[in-house]
Amino acid sequence: MKWHIRVSLIAVLCLGLFCNLPIHNNQAQAQGKAVEQKITVLSPMGIPPAIQLKTMAPRLDTLDGKTVYLVDVGYVGTDILLKEMEDWFKANMPKVNIVYRRKFGFFTSEDPFLWAEIKEKGHAMVMGVGH
Repeated sequence: MKWHIRVSLIAVLCLGLFCNLPIHNNQAQAQGKAVEQKITVLSPMGIPPAIQLKTMAPRLDTLDGKTVYLVDVGYVGTDILLKEMEDWFKANMPKVNIVYRRKFGFFTSEDPFLWAEIKEKGHAMVMGVGH
């Protein structure tokens, strides 16, 4: 019994929608008159915010005697690449102090303690962020 009531209600709603269709446009077209319809379309992409350009940090004259941080953000395979870079620096530039750190949290989250450590003790940083 409830099923019949639901079907009847849906049928009444559908008929109500179809009965409210504008008939005057069809009548105008039948009489040969041109009917102009306007459609408003909105872009789902929106308008991106303005880009604020920032200058890059100045380059160091030399890395000898400097501390370079290699920061792993946790992206798959980044640790392998940064460990290879650390080994390369130790073999080819032994005067450079290399510090490998894994950033806390998800790769898009902030790590204020690590950033403070790098600002205090580091001269440069390489961050592995994946592809």
